[in-house]
Amino acid sequence: MMAQADTSARQNHDYHGVKMSGKLFAELSRFIHDEVGINITPVKQVMLEGRLHKRLRNLGMLSFEQYCDYLFSDEGRSTELAFMIDEVTTNKTDFFREPAHFRFLTSDVLPALFKSGAYTASSKLTIWSAGCSSGEEPYTIAMVVKHHMAEHGERPFQIIATDISRRMLDKGCKAVYEVEKTVPVPEEIRKKFLLRSKDPASGLVRIAPEIRSCVAFRRLNFMDCDFGFREQIDIIFCRNVIIYFDRRVQEKLLRKFCQCMKRGGFIFMGHSETLFGMELPLEQVSPTVYRKYA
Repeated sequence: MMAQADTSARQNHDYHGVKMSGKLFAELSRFIHDEVGINITPVKQVMLEGRLHKRLRNLGMLSFEQYCDYLFSDEGRSTELAFMIDEVTTNKTDFFREPAHFRFLTSDVLPALFKSGAYTASSKLTIWSAGCSSGEEPYTIAMVVKHHMAEHGERPFQIIATDISRRMLDKGCKAVYEVEKTVPVPEEIRKKFLLRSKDPASGLVRIAPEIRSCVAFRRLNFMDCDFGFREQIDIIFCRNVIIYFDRRVQEKLLRKFCQCMKRGGFIFMGHSETLFGMELPLEQVSPTVYRKYA
């Protein structure tokens, strides 16, 4: 009877009314910062509470104190941390987001790299989509590069797509998207690389196999000491990612990016992000596009 009463209480619990104290918010936001680098300021406390109500409900917990006791434990770190990260990370992305970047990629970046003579039929161009979310960005890059090479000569290339959210990576691996999301894709590219479902009523498309095979998804926490790359990177897309970190973490992270890049490599940043005042071996070559000079 006690167990039934306890279960009933949890089912009827008003999770929207569950709040956390200022002290507990400070502990949790510091934990999140230490684990994944994301800076959650006090003005975002209500947002954080709202996103974590689902976790309390799924775990059958009645308070944030109970939840944090579990999350901070060894068991919680191994089993709950990934779910918590999925809830607190922002995963806004689109196909062909900031299209000027993809025009610059084909008009300037790829010709500059191929003109250098370092890329032949046996050498592979490596592109990293850092913070790839549900896969729209790396698939856009793959389609653009493949389309460009069809006109200017095929060369091997690979795209490494990383994110901290397992849920987003799973969606990226499936490569299935709502038709409405593919509207920004130019028609000639859409016809070549997007496959309509056999059921027209589904409203879904799938990325073509020749594009899926170019993209390898991998989970990566930017706070890891070693990113695990065996090869140096030619081009990095890290757009609208560092805005979630404080200035100290931003600069530390960008230094690590530079260490991963080949000399002469390029990095694309989001239009709301700036490298002003940071001591990095990068020179600006276009708005929010930089090249490593050393």
